[in-house]
Amino acid sequence: MADLIEVMRAKGMRVTAARRRIIAALTHLGHATPDAVAAAVATDGGPDLPSSTIYRSLDALEELGFVSHTHLDHRAPTYHLAAHADHVHLVCLGCGAIDQMPSAAAQDLVALMQRERGFRADVTHMAIHGWCVDCEAAR
Repeated sequence: MADLIEVMRAKGMRVTAARRRIIAALTHLGHATPDAVAAAVATDGGPDLPSSTIYRSLDALEELGFVSHTHLDHRAPTYHLAAHADHVHLVCLGCGAIDQMPSAAAQDLVALMQRERGFRADVTHMAIHGWCVDCEAAR
């Protein structure tokens, strides 16, 4: 977190207690919706944070490239530290479990889109929906 704080200061961003708490929550949670971040900071001993503060902080951190988001379903986006963003999300349609694989696993698809359509894909925001091993076995 110290490196992140240094870069925030260098870019003229205020390093508030709220932003520190939000970064700590994301570090602990891994992937989290803004509501999950709010729940985590509500139990960390600090004062309550309005949801608008959480959303604005997540947006500011994403603009700086420290946080990335993915839409895993039709609800709120899921945020995670950008240092851990080089993966594709696997979302089970049965139980809702979320797994991940390295982005390199989608390299053939990325290359095909580039070759066939000239489209350069960023799969780090990608969620692939399907069935996990347990749910597939039960189908």
